[in-house]
Amino acid sequence: MISYDNVFFNASAFVGGLFLLEFGADRFVDHTAVIARRLGVSPTLIALLTAGAEWEELAVIVAALSQGKSSLALGNILGSSISNILGAFSLGLIFTSGEIKFDRSAKIYTALTLLFTVIFVLILAFFKSIGRAAGGILVTLFAAYVVSIGYYIYKGVMAAPEDDDSDDDDDDDDDDDDDDDSETASASDCSESTLKDEESASQKAMPLTPLTPYHDNNSAPHESVPFTKLQEPLTKSAPKMKKPPRSLTYHIFQLIAGFLALSLSGYILSHSVSFLADTFELSGTVLGMTVLSIATTLPEKFIAICSGARGQNGIVVANTAGSNIFLLTLCAGILFLAGDTEALVASVNTFDLLVTAASASVFAVVVFIGAKRWMGIALLVLYFAFIGAEFAFYR
Repeated sequence: MISYDNVFFNASAFVGGLFLLEFGADRFVDHTAVIARRLGVSPTLIALLTAGAEWEELAVIVAALSQGKSSLALGNILGSSISNILGAFSLGLIFTSGEIKFDRSAKIYTALTLLFTVIFVLILAFFKSIGRAAGGILVTLFAAYVVSIGYYIYKGVMAAPEDDDSDDDDDDDDDDDDDDDSETASASDCSESTLKDEESASQKAMPLTPLTPYHDNNSAPHESVPFTKLQEPLTKSAPKMKKPPRSLTYHIFQLIAGFLALSLSGYILSHSVSFLADTFELSGTVLGMTVLSIATTLPEKFIAICSGARGQNGIVVANTAGSNIFLLTLCAGILFLAGDTEALVASVNTFDLLVTAASASVFAVVVFIGAKRWMGIALLVLYFAFIGAEFAFYR
């Protein structure tokens, strides 16, 4: 019997996770770009160490292994790797205007993604003969991947940054201050001109009395003090001081806060959707490939949308490449080391392996030749077709 109280609770947790997700994605995109510019490092490398690490996916896989659901964990890895390319990367392209060119580091890590995907697919195809040694191979590849990122970031820190030391928020504030100053100056000029006209008119219209001082239009300037001079302190504002740029520690703290919010939201979303899917009796394979993978990759989709809309093309690629490398090396390695080998062999699906390899290949081609918005639309259509095929033929 369905417990509607639990269903309502998990549905509410899902909605709350979406709000937390939006907060984390916004913080991550803004402060990743600032930190990268401060350190003289490509935003691609910074993103690979943060959003590129699928900690929420790892939490889901560990939870599935603890419950003896190795097929669910494998389905989540395959489905998430496909969703990151056809679902998240495509959204980043759709929300980016014009033709997109990617830098050298983005192309390098895209090539690594394709390489690790091919290795993962081959291991799954021959997993019965390789056994748990496959897990050790994938974990070793992940360690080499992390070392390579650390090396390039170290080189970036040693190089002198080319850009100035101010961040985007401070620049926006300064622009607003400049606009305010110009508006104040214009208002002062208008007020001064108006007051001069009013003074001249009042002098002509005012009758001469013993209490009214006489002002001759031809008199020297020193014989009377203009009224506007007396009002000058009231019409002109003091110059505003430029705000100093925020410290690097502040931006690192904000990036960590955004990253933690993303990880927590992914954990909440995955567990709430997992409960709802189990309640309505979806199979483990379809659950991992579709519902669970869509839920756990929602942070990547939000980051891709925000990065694409703001022109951060490197983060769009890093978001996809880093996530898939993390999934197909560390997460898959832990699964192969601790999972049920018989259940893994039985759950391998040729169709899913082909789609995983094909999506990584298309991802590499798009990054190397340059992307356009119609490519993102085409990838998203293919993703919906893949989801439909899973429900139609493998439920």
